Amino acid sequence: MNESSSSRSEAWQGRLRHLRKTVRSLVPFAAGMLAVLAALLLYHLLVPAPQPLTTRQVKEAVNQVLASATPPPAYSAAVYQAIQPSLVLIVTKAPGKDGKEENSLGSGVIMDDRGDILTSLHVVADASEIQLTFWDGTQSSAQVTASQPENDIAVLAASQLPAQLIPAVLGNPNAMRVGDEAFAVGNPFGLYSSLSAGVISGFNRTFQVPGSDQKLQGLIQIDAAVNPGNSGGPLLNRYGEVIGIITGIVNPTGEDVFIGIGFAVPINIAGGALGDTPPY
Repeated sequence: MNESSSSRSEAWQGRLRHLRKTVRSLVPFAAGMLAVLAALLLYHLLVPAPQPLTTRQVKEAVNQVLASATPPPAYSAAVYQAIQPSLVLIVTKAPGKDGKEENSLGSGVIMDDRGDILTSLHVVADASEIQLTFWDGTQSSAQVTASQPENDIAVLAASQLPAQLIPAVLGNPNAMRVGDEAFAVGNPFGLYSSLSAGVISGFNRTFQVPGSDQKLQGLIQIDAAVNPGNSGGPLLNRYGEVIGIITGIVNPTGEDVFIGIGFAVPINIAGGALGDTPPY
């Protein structure tokens, strides 16, 4: 055998030795892969695939979730909690038709950190005495410090304020639409801090003040129940923000009870009596 043939033979033997080493190194890997495949096959044989849910099962699962869910509180509950500390009960004494003093009721709302209170002018007009009761039971006399007769709005100043003064938060009546929720809070028939709920029925309404030639204009119409004692109280949106001051009701029968149409002065107009008109 010549030298060339010997070299070729050694090269082939080298390649064979390298191939044997490679094969031997792959044997554990191949064995591992076979073991994994065998395990997967055995798992699928022993554990059957899950069956798809039926329509009935899906409905039952949804009903169970809905039944266990806790519903959020109603807007009316949040509104009531928000306005409660700012509401004021107003009791006045004024000369009656027979000359004797008569008591009448109304509502008011604390508007600012000074303790200024907005109410309807007809609640306190001609009153010889104005008595306030705040949310914490504090009682105080009060005086009219400003008025808007053209809008039936008055501002009261209490001689004694409660220890904790919490003004109402003002909303934007111009952002409201017909059909939006409306909440009236006041003291109808002396029932302190009562809430009624409804919707806004219209805007820019005109109301003829009973027993007077005066007409109030630009009013918000609502169907939330208001009755004697609600006058001067706040009209609120779903966020507990004051958007108006309750001023009157319409009843073609002449009775002083609510039949579904009430009015409020928009707060951007009523607030002007304070000297600081809200920026709406």
